[in-house]
Amino acid sequence: MPNLLGVLETVLYVDAFERACPFYEQVLGLNSIYRDARLCAYDVGGRGVLLLFLRGHSLETVTLSGGTIPPHDGSGPVHIAFSVAADELAAWQTQLTEAGIAIEGRTKWPRGGDSIYFRDPDGHLLELATPGLWPGY
Repeated sequence: MPNLLGVLETVLYVDAFERACPFYEQVLGLNSIYRDARLCAYDVGGRGVLLLFLRGHSLETVTLSGGTIPPHDGSGPVHIAFSVAADELAAWQTQLTEAGIAIEGRTKWPRGGDSIYFRDPDGHLLELATPGLWPGY
């Protein structure tokens, strides 16, 4: 069987770029690498891409010069985790607090990792996790 190399893109569906993009850019410090009327793409540490799609704006096939992208969409709050260095977790907690973001949960994992949980403006549950959460990470 051929091997998968990793997860390239993670997608969240948002109601308004005017609310979501400043959060991801200013609070989490992500850099936009692409933007159009229906999506905004962010580099995540050079290891993946976070795509924010406007909810309901990808329900038809998109035709590009190189092919097509089938319809997709999502609703409700979903969960994603970002990896962070263990020695930066406290700085992240300070960053979130200063930005007025409530930390909803904290977990110490059996393998030694730590996680903090908070919400984005669309109610998605975001996690910052240090090494030790999963084997190999």
